[in-house]
Amino acid sequence: MPKNLPPRHLLYFESILQLRDVSPEMITYAQECIAKTGMRIAKTQRHDNGVDYYLPDKELTRTVGRKLKERYGGVFQLSPTLFGQKKGKEIYRLTVLYRAVNVNKGDKVLYQGDEYKVKIMGNDIMLQDVKTGKKVHLKYKDAGIIKNIKN
Repeated sequence: MPKNLPPRHLLYFESILQLRDVSPEMITYAQECIAKTGMRIAKTQRHDNGVDYYLPDKELTRTVGRKLKERYGGVFQLSPTLFGQKKGKEIYRLTVLYRAVNVNKGDKVLYQGDEYKVKIMGNDIMLQDVKTGKKVHLKYKDAGIIKNIKN
C-alpha cells in the first residue's frame, strides 16, 4: 500500500475502474499499473464485455485510466457519485470508465462507404482516405460507425 495512505479495511474502496471491450493485453496492463501504484484490489467483478476493479484511491485510479487511454486510445470517462457525508463534508466515489475501440493504428477501415487507414489515435481518431489522401478526424464516441476491414 502507498505510504501516504492510511491503513484501511481490505474491502474499502473509493473508486471503480471499469474496463469495457478490452483485450487480455489491456487487462494485464491495467493490473500492472495498479500493482505499480501499490494499491490493492478490494474486489473484482467480471462482466460479459469487461471487468470492474474496486480500488481504494480515486486519484491513482484516475491515473490508471489515463494511462490506458494514452497507450491504447479509446474512451476515458469520469463519473463522481455522492456516497454520503462525514463531519458535514460530502464524500464521493469515482467511477473511471475505459472503453477500448475496435480499431488500431495502421488498420484499414470502412467509413461512410470509403476505405480509410487509421493514421493516429490520440485525442481523436485520424483516418486517411486510401485513394484521395483526405484526412478525417473522428471522436472516440463515434468509433462504432467505422468497420475494420480484414486483410
